[in-house]
Amino acid sequence: MLLKKQTVWLLTMLSLVVVLSVYYITSPEQKNKDIAAVQQKPKDQNQGKTKTETKDGKTVVTSVAGDAAFEDLRMKLEDQRSKQQEEFTDEIASTDLSPDEKSKVKDQMDQLNKTAQSEQLLESFIKTMGFDDVLVRADGPKVIVTVKSKKKPSASEANKIMLEVKKEIDETNYVTVEYQPSK
Repeated sequence: MLLKKQTVWLLTMLSLVVVLSVYYITSPEQKNKDIAAVQQKPKDQNQGKTKTETKDGKTVVTSVAGDAAFEDLRMKLEDQRSKQQEEFTDEIASTDLSPDEKSKVKDQMDQLNKTAQSEQLLESFIKTMGFDDVLVRADGPKVIVTVKSKKKPSASEANKIMLEVKKEIDETNYVTVEYQPSK
């Protein structure tokens, strides 16, 4: 009788683990889990804004067009990645794939997350080098870094950026650094 109770207990626990695993894989991922990124965002939103007063005494807040372009590119990249995440999640949840194929899809999903994290880390690091805004876009072995700065671009800074990108993203073969003047 004792053996049957242990078997029932074991099967119950295993089924619970399976249910939780399926839920974890199919649930939408939480965005902005990083507390530092959430706290930094409001601070960064005011960087490109300029206040001007009209004759009526009203304050008008305008933003520089380049900042809007950077944010637009970031949003498009984030939308594209979230669509890829959904596709990967659907493939994993599908019963048509073999376990090996699901494993490959999971590896692709992990690589996508790793690339996004590396881009954010590089953007933060490059901003600390004294640039107004940075946008890093990785596409396989090609990485494009767009830097906005008031100062003149120099080859030594571009070299530093390229070295950091190659350190952070291992499979990088081609790094482009573009400068945009800040207004």
